[in-house]
Amino acid sequence: MSSLAALLLRGVNVGGVTVRSAPLRACLESIEGVEQAATVLASGNAVVRTGLDPEPLRVAAEAAVERDLGAHVPLVVQTLAQVDDLVATLPYALDDERTHAYVTFAQTEGGLDPWVRLAVELDQEHTRLSPTALAWTCPVGRSLDTPFARAQGRGRLPGSTGETAPITTRNARTLARLQAAADKLG
Repeated sequence: MSSLAALLLRGVNVGGVTVRSAPLRACLESIEGVEQAATVLASGNAVVRTGLDPEPLRVAAEAAVERDLGAHVPLVVQTLAQVDDLVATLPYALDDERTHAYVTFAQTEGGLDPWVRLAVELDQEHTRLSPTALAWTCPVGRSLDTPFARAQGRGRLPGSTGETAPITTRNARTLARLQAAADKLG
C-alpha cells in the first residue's frame, strides 16, 4: 500500500551543493518503491508516493542522490500525516509580517535534544512539536543572523567538535507548500 512522504534534503542549493528540481525528481522516481515524485521550491524539498517506510526511504534516497546527482546530502523523511499534524499544531502564524516561523527536523528521536537545550540557553522562542520536530521563530529579515539561526545553518552546535544528529530546517510556509504538492499527487 502506498502513502505520501515528504523528503527534506539538508543544505541543497547553498554552500556549493547544487541539486536541480527536475534531476532530483527523476532521481527519486528511479528508487524502487517510489511511484511518483514532485519537487517543491528549489531548495531540496520533495513529496513522493511510495510503499517504503520512512527509514528505508531515507536510506534509498540518500544513496540515489549521491549516485545520480553526485551530492552526499543527509535528508529527513516525514510522512504526510506527520507534516499535516505539524502544520495543524504549529503555534506560530505562517503569514506574520513581523516574524517567520521555522521547523527544524531530526531524523531520529533525541536528535533535537541538544537543539532544545541551545534554544533554552539562548532564550530562543521555541515549541517542541514532536520528538523529531522543533518550531521556532525569528524576526523578519534576521533568519540568517540570530545566534540560533546561525547554529542551525552550520548544522552543529556552537563549540561542538563532534557529530550531532543530522537536522534540517524549513520555513513553516514550506510545509504548507509540501501539503499542496501532496494534494496534486493525490
